Amino acid sequence: MSRASLDKNPRDVAAMFDDVASGYDRANSFMTFGFDRRWRVTTAKVLDAREGEKVLDLAAGTGVSTEEYAQNGAWCLAADFSLGMLRAGRHRDVPMVAADALHLPFADASFDAATVSLGIRNFVDTKAALAEIARVVRPGGRLVICEVSTPTFAPIRFVYRKFILRALTWVGKRTSSNPDAYSYLAESMLTWPDQRAFGEMIAASGWTKVEWLNLTFGAVAIHRAVREGDG
Repeated sequence: MSRASLDKNPRDVAAMFDDVASGYDRANSFMTFGFDRRWRVTTAKVLDAREGEKVLDLAAGTGVSTEEYAQNGAWCLAADFSLGMLRAGRHRDVPMVAADALHLPFADASFDAATVSLGIRNFVDTKAALAEIARVVRPGGRLVICEVSTPTFAPIRFVYRKFILRALTWVGKRTSSNPDAYSYLAESMLTWPDQRAFGEMIAASGWTKVEWLNLTFGAVAIHRAVREGDG
């Protein structure tokens, strides 16, 4: 596959993740110095999935985040459009389904909550995906998104932007059968909107009470919102 462009052609992006699926979780932990685990734990606390609830974990990859969210007894479904990622996570004890974020195969108001961890920036149309997620979450239900963001302290922001591109390129060349995929991931991180801009995008897509929490100096942020309507 040639390098996926930032136009995010769905087939190219899916093929890219298929190619890197087998080593993706290990590479992710390496590149984040293990912070990915801390981010998942914090996201799970913000999500606060409880027994009896149905939770959609979208762009779930191998389901590592889905397992985290299900620990308190909620029924959590891992959904991703990369079959390679889902196959790489077959050993996890969570239900999995192939799904396109723009055309989710679920009825209206099917879930109590939805979450996306480090994956929404790869959707071909973020606004349309946010609206589609709102469709399948019940009124009053929750949205929690953990995604890369913009460090709030200028010196850290400078180092972050310089480090990410070089680190991902280095890792890709040495560990992946598709090194161009990591260049794509770096560019998608560097062009993603900051905390406020993404919050405004969420608010314009059927969600209310939007707020965010900065993690690791703002290199990652968790956005939380509530589905419009009475719960």
